[in-house]
Amino acid sequence: MSSTTSPPALNAVAVVESIADLVCKNYVFPDAARELAALLRGRSAEGSYRAESAEELAEAITTDLRSVNGDLHLALKYHAVPVPPEQGAAVLAAMRRDFDASLAGVPRVELLDGGVAVLEIAPKMFPLDWAAQPLTAALTLVAPARALILDLRRNTGGDPDTVAFICGYLLDGRTHLNTMLSRQGEVAKQSWTPPFVPGARFGGTKPLYVLTSGNTFSAGEELAYDLQQLGRAEVVGEATRGGAHPREGWTVHPNLELSVPVARAVNPVSGTNWEGTGVRPDVLCDAEEALDRALPLAVARLTD
Repeated sequence: MSSTTSPPALNAVAVVESIADLVCKNYVFPDAARELAALLRGRSAEGSYRAESAEELAEAITTDLRSVNGDLHLALKYHAVPVPPEQGAAVLAAMRRDFDASLAGVPRVELLDGGVAVLEIAPKMFPLDWAAQPLTAALTLVAPARALILDLRRNTGGDPDTVAFICGYLLDGRTHLNTMLSRQGEVAKQSWTPPFVPGARFGGTKPLYVLTSGNTFSAGEELAYDLQQLGRAEVVGEATRGGAHPREGWTVHPNLELSVPVARAVNPVSGTNWEGTGVRPDVLCDAEEALDRALPLAVARLTD
């Protein structure tokens, strides 16, 4: 005789109240946070969240969370596999599955004609304590290449510390990449390239191109934006999704994780970030064509 495990009971009213409280206390924009909390509570009181499943509730609440200012990092995420209750545990569990299935986030390293290397980093910028070793191996492998194409078309975000680590291989000298401002407008953290990286550097002078798509998001966008603003790389492909606010996650139900931005990024060159606009390519083209467009550009640079 077989047995089945029923999904955890869904108390939508309690879940919504928890979400409203967390947004009000933690969202980086206090005025919008209060507006969103009031919206969620009002919609709940009206009976708008009579979802039959956690997945349906996630879709409805995510729509409302993004209705005020379009912040794509504001979301209620559904996880089919129940996740741990600790703060941040849900996203880490999902990322670990992706890490194990993607050659540790470096699915492609290839040398093309003319000494141009391609390095794909996808589907995430995994936490640095996981990713440092495979990234070191991949970045050291491409270091002797005459030019490098960095493919971020399938990268949907992750750890800003990993962005800084990668930039350490692509820039000369310690470089200020980003400043994170807190909810109170104070400096919460600055991001700099590390003073030392294991392995060989590609360096800060050889031709560098970054491929993007409309799916490139968050930390994937940050890497493209940082290199573009510093004048280090040309971006080729599509405008990215436009999510610049670092987020934290809270489990509000065994299958539901609330994502809330807790800071905002300020680039030292532009004085702003890519929130809402995305990273604008230097060479605009369909994502599928981006590699074919970047390769001849790199070869031409090498023959100048």
